[in-house]
Amino acid sequence: MAEFTYIVRTSKGSRESGEIKSDNYNTALDELQVNGNTVIQLKERDTSFDFIKPFLDRLSVALEELKNKIPLNVLVFFTRQLSTMFSAGLTIERALYFLSTEEKNKKFKKILLKIADDVKKGLLLSSALENHPGVFSNLYISLVKAGEVSGKLSETLEELSIYLEKIEDTQRKVKSAMYYPVFIIAFLFVVITVMFTFLIPKFKNVYDQLGSELPYYTVLFVNLSVWFQNNFFSVFLILIISFISIWIFTLTDTGRLIRDRFLLSIPIFGSIIRQNILSKFSKTFGILISSGVAVMEAMDLVIKVVNNRVYELAVKDATKNIENGVSISDSLKNTGVFPPIMIQLFSTGEETGEIDNLSLKASDFYTKQVNASVDRLTSLIEPLLIILVGLVIGGVIIVTYLPIFQVGAAIAN
Repeated sequence: MAEFTYIVRTSKGSRESGEIKSDNYNTALDELQVNGNTVIQLKERDTSFDFIKPFLDRLSVALEELKNKIPLNVLVFFTRQLSTMFSAGLTIERALYFLSTEEKNKKFKKILLKIADDVKKGLLLSSALENHPGVFSNLYISLVKAGEVSGKLSETLEELSIYLEKIEDTQRKVKSAMYYPVFIIAFLFVVITVMFTFLIPKFKNVYDQLGSELPYYTVLFVNLSVWFQNNFFSVFLILIISFISIWIFTLTDTGRLIRDRFLLSIPIFGSIIRQNILSKFSKTFGILISSGVAVMEAMDLVIKVVNNRVYELAVKDATKNIENGVSISDSLKNTGVFPPIMIQLFSTGEETGEIDNLSLKASDFYTKQVNASVDRLTSLIEPLLIILVGLVIGGVIIVTYLPIFQVGAAIAN
């Protein structure tokens, strides 16, 4: 029997919270609604070890993302349509059912019907979305929750759709910039694999007939080729197992921290990742504050949005300092991971009382930085890859044919 925590609004209008034991989620929901209660939130209680639960949660989300991968443009269109219908006077339940009948994506259609059923049973939209973490990100759920708390759900959904459109535009630029290098690297991998598996072993017979002493690098290549040919499936299996092991390790807190620190340290790419995180942080914080959410609650929601363990820990430290009376800008500064420009904007916002507007301006600044970095990366990566391909293939060809050239020169003399 599972344990659940709940928050309900009674028929008299009072707010109550507690725990309930039930066979499953739907049964618990029905039991809470028996006396006319409106269920605001219902979550299964964490009864596992602290170090296991986060890992299992991330594994579950990762598997659901693989199972129910929804294109971002579909999510953008849904959010904008939902905002329009809700502002026009339709209830969330009716809007969801209408959108589900028009939805062409079969996976998303089923998800919308399930969300509509949960809303019909009395759950808030944000709570219904939380049941599909592989589809709706922490950012999405946090902003919807902010809209519900502030009573500005329609405006928040509109802001969210605009923000998702910007994310989609940035992702499209990044993907278009990466198509060419990924293709080149994959092509290079295939060429090298074919050469080591089929081409160089044939040259070994030619070298044996020459009978002359081979250059050091040629011997190294031949031995490596023979070893690779004899252990091809073992190497392939080890690579697959290593990839899966690393992926599972990165689902743990320690693994995420190591991975995220490494990603942030990569030249150029690390800068783009950092600027993207700062853009998401500033945008989410600004929208939450402008929607009337308290600073402490906004910080708790932002932690779920940054999607980087280094910044998650930094935001947690900043939240503790704010709770102890330290200003927002000084709390962010003390973490050592937020840049001076952002801290200055937040400091000015605190002094003028417009921290939400300046936070949004900080987000626009870092979004432009991301776009500029992606454009620069696109212009640099193509010639660098051409040079890389030329060096690798040229080096292999030279080392392969060098003994033949030496024998030809010896015969000519």
